[in-house]
This record gives sequence, structure tokens and C-alpha cells, in this order.
Amino acid sequence: MTQAGRQGSPRKGSGNNGSGRSSAGGNFSGGSRGGAPRRGAGFGSERPHRAPKPREERFIDPDIAAAQSGRGTPDKGAKPSPHKPSARKPGAKKAPGTPGAPKAKARSAAPGAAASRAFGSERFGRNLGPVRKPSRSRGPRREVPQSELHDADGVRLQKVMASAGVASRRVCEEMITEGRVEVDGQVVTELGVRVDPKTAVIHVDGLRIQLDENLVYMVFNKPKGVVSTMEDPEGRPCISDFLKNTKNKGERLFHVGRLDVATEGLLLLTNDGELANRLTHPSYEVPKTYLVQVRGPFPQGVGAQLKAGVELEDGLASVDSFRLVDSTPGHVLIEVVLHSGKNRIVRRMFDAVGFPVQRLVRVKIGPIGLGDQRQGSIRNLGKQEIGHLLASVGL
Repeated sequence: MTQAGRQGSPRKGSGNNGSGRSSAGGNFSGGSRGGAPRRGAGFGSERPHRAPKPREERFIDPDIAAAQSGRGTPDKGAKPSPHKPSARKPGAKKAPGTPGAPKAKARSAAPGAAASRAFGSERFGRNLGPVRKPSRSRGPRREVPQSELHDADGVRLQKVMASAGVASRRVCEEMITEGRVEVDGQVVTELGVRVDPKTAVIHVDGLRIQLDENLVYMVFNKPKGVVSTMEDPEGRPCISDFLKNTKNKGERLFHVGRLDVATEGLLLLTNDGELANRLTHPSYEVPKTYLVQVRGPFPQGVGAQLKAGVELEDGLASVDSFRLVDSTPGHVLIEVVLHSGKNRIVRRMFDAVGFPVQRLVRVKIGPIGLGDQRQGSIRNLGKQEIGHLLASVGL
């Protein structure tokens, strides 16, 4: 067979086209790249095979390509960019935000964006919202020159903040220059200020930085049947039984508030006596949130009655807020918030309106909540949580 015959004959009779590509994708007409059909190509035709005509490369101005990539004039022999210059796109010259302008691509946050917030890398305390301070009226704050805050024998303020875990030292310096840091109630904007970590009271974005490493702040999810004491003469389960497996075993701790034996939920444990006193003092009105299960159905007007106040043997008592959470046949789950710390106040109020409590769980004290913490477990508060808790009572 002649050379032309060998080139035009099909390969193994497999139905391939003349270029050796299979037509199994549904392109049964043997169409070429340009879309024009080739009659008889690859189906036994004896016509000689013609190589496909090479495609013409699109001309790209090297100056435009170099300006687009931001690298100046390209070197000799460098391949031009195959991408179309952005100036040729429709609406490329229009100002952002105007009709027809291209949409800006969303950029991910910088790696250190979370660190610009005080204790931004911590797991706990991220969703506590703005810092809430008590509404107690205080006298006018005395303006103190920053030179009086400077302690020549102290430590640089940004170093103290970084050691406390607020952020990196560079970010702490930015916080100081932005006016976000207070020392002893005075805003500091100078980087050269030195302070005594043992006596200085430092706030960042309203959060108190606790510099005393000996102070302990913990959350205990008390189960039903546990007595709210450290030791019980009757031998019943108590708080100290759950501290045996922690590093704070034997530490003298205060439990903030009390829960009766049948009530479950959140107890704060701390050796900070000033904080414990303020959290339980009625003048600070620290809110406490409870989930109450009662027998259903629950009449609509009872919630308004609890908010208006019910008369108890020791005076009038009311809830700050009342919300129906869930209702199933025979049971109703209610959330109530109140700041009173009287003994068994929730149970007595619901007894007074004719709906004895079937189950009672305290889920929140001030800004600190249980979340998904396992019952019977104890965990240390994060530094953001401590800051919010201290701020809620004016510390």
C-alpha cells in the first residue's frame, strides 16, 4: 500500500476519527475543533489524511500584560500572560459600588485578626457580647496624669498584658496607642508606661485583666442530690467530692449562692472573696437564669402574674423576665430570670401561683452560662469570662 493509503486507512477499524481520538462522547458526525464537519473522515475513506491547521495565537501586548501583573517591563523571552487584561472587562473602569461595576472578591480575614480582640484566641467567652457594668452611680473620675501611673521599677505595660495572655506584645502596643487600655481607671496611650503587676488594675476594652495567678474561678454543674456545701456532717454528697480529681483539691473555695438538694445547675466556685461578696450582694442585682419544668397546660396570664409580683411570707417577689421554652403533653418548660437570692425563691413563687416545680435547673449567673457542660463536671473559667464576670459587679 502506498504511503497515502497507509495514512488514510482507519486504525484497527475501531471507529476512531482521523486524529486517533475516539468519537464515544456522542460526537457522531466526526466534527472538527472548529465545528465544520469532515465527510467520511475516520470511516474507511481512502482520501489522504491532512494535518489540522494550527490555531493562531492571540496577540497580547507585553506592556499591558506587565502592567497587569505589576512586575514592570517583562524580560526578553518571557511568555505573555494568557489572561485578559482587567481593563478590557465590562465595567472595569467604573468605580466600585456603581451599577455595572465588577463585584469585589471577598477576602478572608487576616491571620491575626482574632488576636486584635482581648483574649481573642481563647475558646470560652467569645459570645458573651459587650461588657456589661452595674448601673450603680459613682462619683466623677479623677483625671490622673499618665506620669503618675508610671512606676520606674515596674514592668512595661505591653509586656504585662502579653504575659497575661491578652494578645501578642505587638498587638498589645497597638491596643495602648488606640486608647483601649486603662490603668487604675485612667486611659493610657503611651508605650513607655511601666506598672506594678501586683497592684495595678488593668482593663482592656472594659475587661479586667486578672494578674493574680493564685485566684481561682470555676464553674460546677451540680447534679441533683448534692448539697451546696464543702463538707456535710451527715455524709451526703457535697461539692468537695467533685474537687478530688482537680488540681484545686484542698483549696479553700467559696461557692457563689446556694442551690437546694433537689435543684441542679450552675454554681460558681472561687477563692476571690471580694467577687463572691459582690455577686451575692442584692445591691449589684446580678441576674440568674433558671429553667423550670411544671405540670401543663400553663395558663397565659400566670407569666404576667409572676412578672407583676406574688406575695410570699417574706414579702413581694417577682421575676425579671418570663419565657415559655417548650410544651409537651403534661409538661411545660419555662425560662425565668430574676436577681433575687432568697432561699428557694423560684420554687416558692411557682407554688404561690399553683404550679409546683417538677424540675429546676440554674443555667446562668450574670454573663456565665453552663452551655453544654456535662453534669457533675468542673471547669476553669476562661480569661474573657473572668473579665466579663468582674465587670458585671464593677471590678
